[in-house]
Amino acid sequence: MADEATNGHRHDPAAVDFLKVTEQAALASARWLGRGDNNAADQAAVDAMRSTFSEMPITGTVVIGEGQKDEAPELYVGEVLGDGGMECEIAVDPLEGTDLVARGDSGAVAICAVGRPGGIMPAPDIYMQKLCVGPTARGRVDIEAPIEDTLDVVARCYGRRLRDLTVIVLDRPRHEELIGQIREAGARITLIADGDITASMSAAVRGTGDHLYVGIGGSTEGVITAAVMECLGGEIQAKMWPRNDAELDMMKEFDMGSPDRVMTTRDLAPDPLYVIATGVTDGNLLKGVRYFADGARTHSIVMDLVSNTVRFVDTVHILSRTLIREVRL
Repeated sequence: MADEATNGHRHDPAAVDFLKVTEQAALASARWLGRGDNNAADQAAVDAMRSTFSEMPITGTVVIGEGQKDEAPELYVGEVLGDGGMECEIAVDPLEGTDLVARGDSGAVAICAVGRPGGIMPAPDIYMQKLCVGPTARGRVDIEAPIEDTLDVVARCYGRRLRDLTVIVLDRPRHEELIGQIREAGARITLIADGDITASMSAAVRGTGDHLYVGIGGSTEGVITAAVMECLGGEIQAKMWPRNDAELDMMKEFDMGSPDRVMTTRDLAPDPLYVIATGVTDGNLLKGVRYFADGARTHSIVMDLVSNTVRFVDTVHILSRTLIREVRL
């Protein structure tokens, strides 16, 4: 058989081929753990992720990134990444949880989603109301229902008492009423400082102890979350939450319809292929980057809708040019 390289052909990259994108972003940003500089941590992740994308055999258009072209010099919306090859769309958050890394707190990840052309919905960077559940409660919840009704439904789906549920909510003043309602209903709450993609992912995987994520967060994170939910069999329901006329105008520019419109998982991510995330700091689902004398260790999740697989990948990175003597468990 003729050699592939000789014929000038390259296979389209598989999900695991994108793993190095998030691994390199995680390795770069984790160096800033607890150093109080969220901008430096974020920039390190952006630089590493973009550099790694540039070597891949793709022609990937960023639809969710670091901002518009006039706001971000790298990984901006509309930027084309790769060395030529598979046509795809890319949604990235090089470091979800910049403040978490700066404080040395848990739950930060580097994440990217890859979809076919038209497979990931562009969205303005404004707030979005979200409700995320795993496969156990998929198709049973309604974002427009009172939260106490939603909690009751989820509890019955899991065969639990309501007091045994754990709800994840961003710790923000805008959620004061919501938090009070959840407490009044009797469910447990985990308040998080940042990282609602990670929180939603945790709620979609059994064994983490989390059962649903609810609240108002970024819309771009919501799009990436939708790709995650599609891969894991979970569900997101979402409504845009504009705060002023300027944000309503942004919604019109993106042809998003009314703020009353309820968007489903498939609305936000019509045709995703892969989602890959690597832990930067420890969380319920992924361990953070761990350094040792000659290298580092990363823990990632590779979600692949093409092969219908979900892989947890523990990687030892040899950073020294000299041969190391041992690899530890």
